[in-house]
Amino acid sequence: MRLLIGRARKPFTKYAPLTVLMLPGLAYLLINNYLPMLGIFIAFKNINFTKGILGSDWAGFKNFEYLFKTSDAYLITRNTILYNAVFMIVGTILAIAFAILLNEITKKIASRFFQSVIVLPHLISFVVVGYLAYAAFSMDTGFMNKTILPMFGIDEISWYTEPKYWPYILTLVHLWKSIGFSCIIYLASIISIDSEYYEAATLDGASKWAQIRKITIPLITPVITMLTLLGIGRMFYSDFGLFFQVPMSSGAISDTTNVIDTYVYRGLMVTGDMGMASAAGVYQSIVGFILVLVANYVVRKINRENALF
Repeated sequence: MRLLIGRARKPFTKYAPLTVLMLPGLAYLLINNYLPMLGIFIAFKNINFTKGILGSDWAGFKNFEYLFKTSDAYLITRNTILYNAVFMIVGTILAIAFAILLNEITKKIASRFFQSVIVLPHLISFVVVGYLAYAAFSMDTGFMNKTILPMFGIDEISWYTEPKYWPYILTLVHLWKSIGFSCIIYLASIISIDSEYYEAATLDGASKWAQIRKITIPLITPVITMLTLLGIGRMFYSDFGLFFQVPMSSGAISDTTNVIDTYVYRGLMVTGDMGMASAAGVYQSIVGFILVLVANYVVRKINRENALF
């Protein structure tokens, strides 16, 4: 009996330090991701603060009507899906490309420097990014109007009143800010590939491009699949800071910058309806969950090993 107890305690004591290190992350995950799920019922209530959240009357699906019956429902849904699709496709391609290029840098100091430079924008607040964008696109003092456009003989542009430019501006800002984080993940996957594969390919006369196509891409496909599935799950979510801070909430360009998150925020600021905002979050979560299930099912049919579950 004592022998069995001793064996049971040994794995626990062996992994105790790792368990202690894991606890803060688990606590954050529980508090930030799971406890808020208890408030899902708010989406089905007509919140009255005098009665309290639990005492408020049930509203059924009336809170969801705000999203589906509004005249802007198609516009904000279209913008949300198309922006996220472009961000995911172009971002994945560029992140992999930069990761491959960084992997070719043999000098350790240079490699660390470029890794730091490429991931730095990810750490900058969108409030700062918004003012950086304003410094570039301001009508009166912007870098584009005062420096770049005159070099090509182009007249000044009122960027914050011209909707046609903002799909490109928002895409460039998003890629500049977020590509570094994905790049580091792909770089870590590439570094973990056994160098013997590349040595054998070099001996066989394979070019760098052939090694990328035949070795690098196939071996990091599981990571690409995982990040893509996670991106699909957030297809109906938008980076609020990108679509609210960068365009400076300009109404003239709202047709190309308004997405579900910003629309709900503006509606919440006007009406103060917590139930409506909660309903939008529930709607986005359910649709994202369904998209992940469908995408994962397709991946399982193509290659079972690359599926998340």
